[in-house]
Amino acid sequence: MKGICKTSSFLFLSSALLASCASVSGTKTQSAASLQPSGQWTAFTNGQAATPPMGWNSWNAFHTDVNEEKVLGAAQKLLDSGLADLGYRYINIDDGWWLKRRQSDNTLVVRTAIFPSAVIQGAPADQTSFKPFVDHIHAMGLKAGIYTDIGRNACSQAYNLTSPNLPEGTQAEREVGTYGFVDQDMKLYFADWGFDYIKVDACGIDAYAPEREHVKALNYRPMQPLIYQDNINLTDSATVQNLYETLQQALIKYNPDGDFVYSICNWGSANVRQWGKDVGNMWRTSGDIVPVWSRMLHSVDSVITRSLYAGPGTWNDPDMLYIGKGDFDEHHLTEAKSQFALWAILSAPLLIGYDLRHAPDALMDIWGADEIVAVNQDPAGNQGVLAYNSDDVQIIVKTLAKTGEKAVAIFNRGLAPIKVQLTAAHLKMAADQTISLRDLWEKRDLGSFKGETTIETQPRQTVILKAKGNSELTNGIYLSEMPGRVNVAEDGVTAPMMDPNIHKMVDPWGMGTRSGGQRPQYAGWGGARADSTPYNENIRMQNTIYRSGIGALANSRLEVKANAEFNTFSAQVGIDDSSPGKSAPVQFEIYGDGKLLETSVPTSFNQTPVTLSADVTGVKVVELIARQMGPAHHPVVVAWANAKLQ
Repeated sequence: MKGICKTSSFLFLSSALLASCASVSGTKTQSAASLQPSGQWTAFTNGQAATPPMGWNSWNAFHTDVNEEKVLGAAQKLLDSGLADLGYRYINIDDGWWLKRRQSDNTLVVRTAIFPSAVIQGAPADQTSFKPFVDHIHAMGLKAGIYTDIGRNACSQAYNLTSPNLPEGTQAEREVGTYGFVDQDMKLYFADWGFDYIKVDACGIDAYAPEREHVKALNYRPMQPLIYQDNINLTDSATVQNLYETLQQALIKYNPDGDFVYSICNWGSANVRQWGKDVGNMWRTSGDIVPVWSRMLHSVDSVITRSLYAGPGTWNDPDMLYIGKGDFDEHHLTEAKSQFALWAILSAPLLIGYDLRHAPDALMDIWGADEIVAVNQDPAGNQGVLAYNSDDVQIIVKTLAKTGEKAVAIFNRGLAPIKVQLTAAHLKMAADQTISLRDLWEKRDLGSFKGETTIETQPRQTVILKAKGNSELTNGIYLSEMPGRVNVAEDGVTAPMMDPNIHKMVDPWGMGTRSGGQRPQYAGWGGARADSTPYNENIRMQNTIYRSGIGALANSRLEVKANAEFNTFSAQVGIDDSSPGKSAPVQFEIYGDGKLLETSVPTSFNQTPVTLSADVTGVKVVELIARQMGPAHHPVVVAWANAKLQ
């Protein structure tokens, strides 16, 4: 067996042999089944999130001090201002709405003191219904959202102990989360009350350890945490994923028409940045945002490299917009506009978190920037890809649905003006032909250029433009230009590793600098990247840099939506120069709708890249498999350089 694993002349192995050969020293064994071609698109396709969800959420504005008047006031302002016409349609109630769980039948009771429409005339006080409220929202032409927790208890019961509207009653009555009641609660929320959106928090499986002071003082039922936000290796990621998958199935059961949005809110923990796309419509990629510039950088960094993990129906979520408070209020419009432009180009959900009844015009103009909203809502569903990356400035390019059009955000992260050279290569447009630019904030055309142009940026400014030009390809498109049509079905990561590219800010929740500093525990390091290796290096083979391509780990499988629109797939494939693992060869395979189309001979480190091409005429799903053909003590980085469909 050992001798067979070292052989480099064969093309195919049995599943059992592949499993034995693919094990990586010191990590879990890679499953051969995970590399089997599916012949179909396997990311989550249920729900109503073809474009990033838009709307309003009560939390940032009111925390638990929410009531019906405030929520309906926000809904009316969306209508009166025209924001609803731009797509802001979800009106989401966050924590604070519930009174208790009724013990006679475990039904949740609405706090009618703040939501009086939930009173059922002539019924006992603990028989309530949100249906009249939801019907009212629907009659306004909007959608209604509700909040819960995947555990027994909610976040406010652990972190907002002096806040109003906390659940009341006995220990059991205060267990308002879904744990143990998933089917019953989803039926209540969707089949009975008619909600359209649900945000599912995770404090109930994080913050109720038996030694916690609030657990002892307030007599909560202890629960050993499944999530340790500061320790990915102690987090039980598989169980967390299973809990959210169970809730997903209940959502589908009670929404046979598919009219729902499923928002996973476990703050980038439990490896959700890898599996969120298979379970929900959107998933938080980081801890809570606060209205501080450095915290926004933290949130952005948790999303900006994850373009291959989002697309129509499934979106990376850096948290709700905090425009209107702190560093993003009406006195800091540069920062507020930066947050909005970044959320737009990164295809993040646009959820306003402000008391809209009293919003100044300057803020309304940001949320209502229709040409920037159009970038966010572009039907192609491509998250912007980093075309230039530094600690000072970043250039993010998003391919739009209309041929020849792209959005580009130039983000000045620092405190000094920067002159940025925007090149045709950044845009993957022909350098010898005219490229026109339009300023989307100013709604004015800026003229055109060939080759490159210089854009001046001010501190903390994000310039967002639309570019029109001809592709640098004579026909077709690079895969890295269409991340919304790529699903990382298997990323090849054998053990969760923390992403080191996250901005580390001073703790915003009272610890200050008393600790040794923040070390974010967001797994995902090693995941597939567009125009980069998984470890943030240039794609490079035999010292040649490739500006376009997909970088991944060996033992990965990518699904590509070709939709029978192309005739040929091609790429230069091999082991990247930056690969920590150099001993194991890799075999590259191309499948079309589950059928093998082309394969390479096993390719070794520092070997001339292999040009791989396949006829994909009529193919709906192309699958790209990089199969490791032997053991390695370190991860093997592979490249699908210049990968394109034509």
